[in-house]
Amino acid sequence: MGAARNVSIGMPLIAKGEIQGVLVITQRAPFAPDAEGLNFLEAVANQAAIAIDNAKLFEGLQRSNLELALAYDTTIEGWSRALDLRDQETEGHTQRVTTMTVELARALGIAELELAHIRRGALLHDIGKMGVPDAILRKPSALDSAEWELMRQHPAYAYQLLAPIAFLRPALDIPYCHHEKWDGTGYPRGLRGDAIPLAARIFAVLDVWDALTTDRPYRVAWSRVQALAHIREQSGKHFDPRVVEEFFKMM
Repeated sequence: MGAARNVSIGMPLIAKGEIQGVLVITQRAPFAPDAEGLNFLEAVANQAAIAIDNAKLFEGLQRSNLELALAYDTTIEGWSRALDLRDQETEGHTQRVTTMTVELARALGIAELELAHIRRGALLHDIGKMGVPDAILRKPSALDSAEWELMRQHPAYAYQLLAPIAFLRPALDIPYCHHEKWDGTGYPRGLRGDAIPLAARIFAVLDVWDALTTDRPYRVAWSRVQALAHIREQSGKHFDPRVVEEFFKMM
């Protein structure tokens, strides 16, 4: 008795007029499918072709979304550097405070997906200052009461700038709320305690820390000991006590 031969039948996988592959069915015995069998194979081939095409579309969409997100993030980083230059901040302030904010947020148990929004919000924390005139923003002396009132509007300007952008709406907490204080004496809305978004409460500590420990045009940097003492003293006043405790662990 001779060895059994494989018998195969092939069916092209066609979706949207393009061949996605070939469906091959092999049997170790002669067979001759009838019309019903061929119709069934054709239906299976059509469904397989559609599934392959959908998978390719999904993969392409994921790749496009990733490329778009990377483009957005690169643009945001460029904006943040431009804002530092305009505000005459110490070079690298935004990058430093963003890195530390993400690190502290992670230590506080914030999920990785939310950390991406926190990072964007930290990079754009002072974007509202685009609405503040240069004469006020770059004034070398102390601001008068009217000028200070205008300066205090920059979180509201940030909200107006970012809220219409769906991609950045989840990152609004820091630009809009980082000047709120735990005891309710902050601005622009005078939020108190847990009413202040956690991302803004975290950022506030790092923003003050970096501002105090770097030289500014109007004063020299504080020592590490002085800055830590100030942050500890402001726990429960300016800052969320739980965030301060985690900050000290991190430091």
